[in-house]
Amino acid sequence: MRINNNTPKLIILAAAIAIGFIDGHMSANAQDDSQDDSRDPILELVGRLELESYKTVIQGLAQFGDRRQGTERNRLAVDWIEEQLRAAGCSNIERLHYEFNPEPRPPRQRPLQPTAPIELTTSTGGNVGRNGSGPGGSSIYGYRAPTGVNRDLMAQPNERIRELNREEPMNGPRSQVYCTKVGSTRPHEMYILGAHMDGHGVNEAVNDDASGTALVMELARIFSSPDVETDVSIRFALWNNEETGLNGSTAYVEQRRELQGIENPANSGEYPEPSWLGMIQHDMMLWDHGAPGADGEVSRDQRPEADVNIEFQSNSDLVEESMKLAFAFKAAADEYNTDYPATVGPHMTNTDSTPFMNEVASISLRENERGAHTGAGWNPTWHTPLDVWTMFSDDDFRLGLNAAQTTLSAIAKLTGVRIKN
Repeated sequence: MRINNNTPKLIILAAAIAIGFIDGHMSANAQDDSQDDSRDPILELVGRLELESYKTVIQGLAQFGDRRQGTERNRLAVDWIEEQLRAAGCSNIERLHYEFNPEPRPPRQRPLQPTAPIELTTSTGGNVGRNGSGPGGSSIYGYRAPTGVNRDLMAQPNERIRELNREEPMNGPRSQVYCTKVGSTRPHEMYILGAHMDGHGVNEAVNDDASGTALVMELARIFSSPDVETDVSIRFALWNNEETGLNGSTAYVEQRRELQGIENPANSGEYPEPSWLGMIQHDMMLWDHGAPGADGEVSRDQRPEADVNIEFQSNSDLVEESMKLAFAFKAAADEYNTDYPATVGPHMTNTDSTPFMNEVASISLRENERGAHTGAGWNPTWHTPLDVWTMFSDDDFRLGLNAAQTTLSAIAKLTGVRIKN
């Protein structure tokens, strides 16, 4: 980037932060001197990400319906994820177990009205309103549409999907899967890449969050290839119980934060819980169609200016470290993304990076800003019967693939990746 007196200071600061963060970590993760300088291992690994492979994993998850926690369909999906990770060559596949026993939820008084998957409308009751106003009453954020969680089985018009989701959740034991790429020189440190595999809304939970789960599983496949080495360890975690209040990721933090960096057995060179260097969550990767119009409708097409949102939380204890990590990811996206750019924002909320954010640098990748966009009705598939396979186009799936490119390239840099000859 050429810098002159007209270059905005914020851009200079962001570039300096990103470059400094990556260079600082890469100095400790220097590439093997035997690596061919003309061969960019990150570019080669990004090339191993394929749209059809990504879509196939999403479809595999969709076969279990919304994968709502506490149901047989959820348990079958957890088993399926483990099988896929094992087939991809992941090492150290483990499960974390916990109990989930909430008080019974009162019945919903106003279920969403039935909505056909081929129709795209956010008019689920109530009026569309302005999301803030500027001078003279003009909108400064666009219109907002109603949002809500569908719990009405009959709101799903597709009989097959309706039957997949008929079973209601039961309290009791829960489990979630994770696996680890062990670093060759710094196995005692790691980055955690996460996504939640459970959903709800009487749908197939394609966007929320098969899109993020498939992303993490695809990165696990690529980093687990026998010819790929990293200096630092990488953990691939598929959380359960996100939709009930981040319970799966919270259980992980509570059970494992005190185990960080401890060699077990002693003098074995094995670290069941390497020290956390960063946590990166992936939650809803596909839908960036813009704001609803005055009539409450959202465009059926992905907007040309769609982007991958990288968010940190401005009120976390580690806001500085998280912001630096976010800009490191943006720098990687600027270099390696093929179709969609990435932007950085300070509004990481209501996703599985939240339980980590006061423990380690934490960011979230998603399609929209969680509060300003998703919460204002930009995504009519969010927790509704519309979150089904037929709702999404290749332009949507390609946005998720570009988020995978962002994370793969950033983590590859931060962990000192190399490809063995």
